[in-house]
Order: sequence, then structure tokens, then C-alpha cells
Amino acid sequence: MAANFKAELLACFGQPVAENPTGPMQEAAFRALGLDWRYLTVEVPPDKLKDAILGVRAFGMRGINLTIPHKIAVMQYLDEIAADAAMIGAVNTVRRDGDRLIGENTDGKGFLRGVRVDAGMDPAGKRAVVLGAGGAARAIITELALAGVSDLLVVNRSVERAAPMAGELAAKTKAPIRHQRWQGVYRVPGDADLLVNATSIGLFPDVDAMPPVDLSDAKPDLLVSDAVFNPPETRLLAAARQRGLPTLDGLSMLVYQGVIGFQLWTGRNPPEDVMKSALREALGIAPAGSDIRR
Repeated sequence: MAANFKAELLACFGQPVAENPTGPMQEAAFRALGLDWRYLTVEVPPDKLKDAILGVRAFGMRGINLTIPHKIAVMQYLDEIAADAAMIGAVNTVRRDGDRLIGENTDGKGFLRGVRVDAGMDPAGKRAVVLGAGGAARAIITELALAGVSDLLVVNRSVERAAPMAGELAAKTKAPIRHQRWQGVYRVPGDADLLVNATSIGLFPDVDAMPPVDLSDAKPDLLVSDAVFNPPETRLLAAARQRGLPTLDGLSMLVYQGVIGFQLWTGRNPPEDVMKSALREALGIAPAGSDIRR
């Protein structure tokens, strides 16, 4: 049998991207299944994104992930956008289908799975507050809306950005989505069941930053979730735990969206336990039995 030394290539494009631990997580799953695949972490400035996608085509890469600031901008360079990603209006995963590049969104699905599996919460009938109106926020808001939340409030500093997004997603999902300007410190209402930080506030290297929120009125079972994964112990989650509130860190969303991406690229189911362990090891975190803490 002739030897085959050709590895299949994947990558993450973003800026900044050096702190993103997706590569070690995905490559651990490749090794566990005996796949000769490689995952590259590549710094791509906004003005080079078009060239980077041309590189994906030229190299025959099997797919990519997109992170800040490319989740919306990348859509213009793809051949097709999956229906759910088009509804969200953002792409975080691209898969190859022959010579075509298809945009998908696994962020919201990964987040929702974390809420259900790791936090044990069914969002149906719950009241949710989402901080932010960027690509990750759009994905999370869409999936929460489709999951049947009874009320969804988008809080963002720029009403000019939040208002059209909230209106668009409300029309597409037929869900009760509202928006509110974020001025000063936001006081989380006492009837909220779920608070999600979908901004990048607190992301490495700005680890001492915390979204200006006040949890004084939070009810005892308010689930506080942070999409920031590095560090997983954000100041927001630490503040929530000091009040005895249940929390869900960004590792949950990162792992589960990675699982879905792996399935889209390879057509196989990855070992989730291997991916979780590799992610925690990459970030220097001790093994844990669950991503939910009380």
C-alpha cells in the first residue's frame, strides 16, 4: 500500500486569536479517532480576510472556525450560508462540500446544549437577558428564541445596533425579543431566569474587566452564563458565585460548538470527554466533573 503523508487542514481565523485553545481540543479528538488532520490557529486582520478565504480554497482546507471580528464579514466570501446561520446573521464555522464553502453557525447550538446538559435548565418558558449584540449574541439569542423562552431582553450600549437586530430576530423566530440601552451599571431584574454575557468583556488579556452589572436583585436560581472561555473563571462568574448563584462558564459552549463542528467536518462523532480534558489541560484547569457550579 502506498504511503499517504497528506494531512487534512482546518484552522481558526481571528484577531486576536493566540489565546484561543480550540486547536488542542480538536487535535486531541483527531488523535483519539486516528485521523491525520491538523488544526491551525491563524491571526487574520480584517483587511486580509478575503485573502485568507482564498487561501482556504487554494489549500483545499476542509473547513475553518471564525472568531472575533470575522463572524459576519466572512459571509460575503462564501458560496452558501446554511438556513439557521442565515437566520442568525453570523457564521462561526465553515465546511467544505466539494469545491464549495458552506457557512454554518454552531455557537448558539453549543451554548444551548451547555444550558440543557451542564446546567440542567430547559429554557422553554424562561425569562432571559443577553448582554451584547455581536455575532455570538445573535447566535445565542436565536437559539434561545427557538427554544421557547417567554421573554428575551437584549442589553447593549448601542441601540442603533441592538434595535434592528432584536427586531429582525423577533420577526424571524416569532419570539418576544426586546432591547434596552446599556447605560452605566445594568441592574439585573429579579424575574430573570438566565443572564448571558455575550460580549468579549473579560476575555484574555483583559481578565480583570467585568461587565457593569448589578446582581443585587437576582433571584437565588438565576443562572449566570459567560461566553468568555479564557479565562473560564471570569469576574462576572466569580461575582455570581459569591452570591450563591449557579453559573455556566464559556468552556461549555466552546466544547459543544466544537463537537458540532467536528461532526460537520469529518462526519464522525468525536469523544467529548477527550475534548473537554484537552481543553482544560490547554488552559491549565484542573479536571472537573461538571461545567456547572453552585
